Amino acid sequence: MQDFIEVGKVKEIWRYPVKSMTGEQLQEAEVYWYGINGDRRASFVRDDNKSGFPWLTAREIPSINQYRPRYTDLKNVGNSPIVVDTPAGQTLPLDSPELNNELAQLYGTDVSLIRIKRGVYDGLTTSLMSVASAHALAEAADIPLDVRRWRQNIIVETFDDRPFAEEDWVGQTVSIGDVNIRFNVRIPRCVMVNVDPETAVKNADVLKMVANTRSNCVGIAGEPASIGVIRVGDVVRIA
Repeated sequence: MQDFIEVGKVKEIWRYPVKSMTGEQLQEAEVYWYGINGDRRASFVRDDNKSGFPWLTAREIPSINQYRPRYTDLKNVGNSPIVVDTPAGQTLPLDSPELNNELAQLYGTDVSLIRIKRGVYDGLTTSLMSVASAHALAEAADIPLDVRRWRQNIIVETFDDRPFAEEDWVGQTVSIGDVNIRFNVRIPRCVMVNVDPETAVKNADVLKMVANTRSNCVGIAGEPASIGVIRVGDVVRIA
């Protein structure tokens, strides 16, 4: 039987129904082989894009992270419709022409919606960082940095409160609730972290700070090695 060491507790759980839009904070989440159920299952893509990164993100439209998607059938998230609360106060179906047109106008040309059952990820499916790391990054930047800026799935309060302790878990199995997750990499960051999740204001100094102090990486990412449920308050153990 594998022995685990207790290192912290889950403080927050987030899923992002639509890539680059605001996340939903959860008290518990089902975790499958392809990550948290309902996480990043949809994205808008740029019709004029010719690269291997077609997603419409806050790089192109900083205000996209002020759109708030949510599932309407929480008992069947995998098949649930998604509605989006817009910054203007409307609630629109994700696949509505009105929402598509609004985003196309902000971007400047046509966009299209895609939905992928296994999720629209840049890399691995499940991400994690600690509260202590978030505080250390804010101190290094010398400005408040909401933890939502890093768009992580799992926020952990470590027992030793040591910043970036989670980076030591790369290559190890982390047990949370019913779930084991194998974390494989530190997460390279991009200009998305420059965008304030509340105001959509850009600050290029944030990514510069990450590049200069953390080798351009914040948080860790991996893949579930078992399925089950994680909850706020669950003890986090490492093998």
